[in-house]
Amino acid sequence: MSDFEGLDLQAVEDQMDEDRDGAGSNRVVLGVLDGSEPPEQWIQTIESGSVLVLNVDGDLNELAAGFARPVREAGGELMHFRGFLIVTPPGVSIDSERLD
Repeated sequence: MSDFEGLDLQAVEDQMDEDRDGAGSNRVVLGVLDGSEPPEQWIQTIESGSVLVLNVDGDLNELAAGFARPVREAGGELMHFRGFLIVTPPGVSIDSERLD
């Protein structure tokens, strides 16, 4: 089974299409969450309107501790899915309905 099965890429593409006409950054940023990047960098990426898809390499709670609360407090969302952490900016929701 692929790590991307169940990941709703169509919804991400639809959101990107909507953002072209609106105020989004039109970016999905792929990265590795391993502690090598400062939490402020992830926060800045979300503040710019980008969606993060991070491959988690280590303890998720430790690695996300520096940016998870600020993202949530700003209205963003976080979801751990099959070894990845999906982080969205305010106004972009994560639809996990198809995972049930």
